Amino acid sequence: MNEMQQDTEFRGAKLALFLGAKLAVIMRDDRPGLPWPGYLDLPGGGREGRETPQDCALRETREELGLNVRPEEVVWGQRFRHEQDGAVWFFAAHLPEARVQDVRFGDEGQYWALMAAEEYLIHPRGIPHFKARLRLYLEN
Repeated sequence: MNEMQQDTEFRGAKLALFLGAKLAVIMRDDRPGLPWPGYLDLPGGGREGRETPQDCALRETREELGLNVRPEEVVWGQRFRHEQDGAVWFFAAHLPEARVQDVRFGDEGQYWALMAAEEYLIHPRGIPHFKARLRLYLEN
C-alpha cells in the first residue's frame, strides 16, 4: 500500500487538471466567510467518508466540472501540510483538449475557464499556495 492509500488523516485534495495544454480553473464565489472569495481555484475540496486522497480529488472534479478523470490519468501527487486544514493532497492530471466538450460546470463558483499554467502562476487572483504546488509539479 502506498502513502496515499494509507493516509487516513488528510482533510482534502485538489487537482491541477490540464485539458490539452491549458489548466482548468474555477472562479470562486464572492461571498463573505468563504476562503479566497473571488479567486481562481482548482477542482477539489474536502474529504467525504473514508475516500482516498485521489478519490476525493476525482469526485470533486466530477461534481465541479462534470469530468470523469480516471485514476490512471493522474500523473503526479504529493501530500502537503496546510496551516488551517492539516494534511492535504495536490494532484495533476492531463486529458486531451477534446474533453473540453464534456465539461458540465457544477453549482460551485462563478464560472470556469482554461488558462496557461504560466498565466495562473502570475495571476493576482491565483491562490498562493496552489501556485506554489503547481510550480512544484511543473518543475518535476
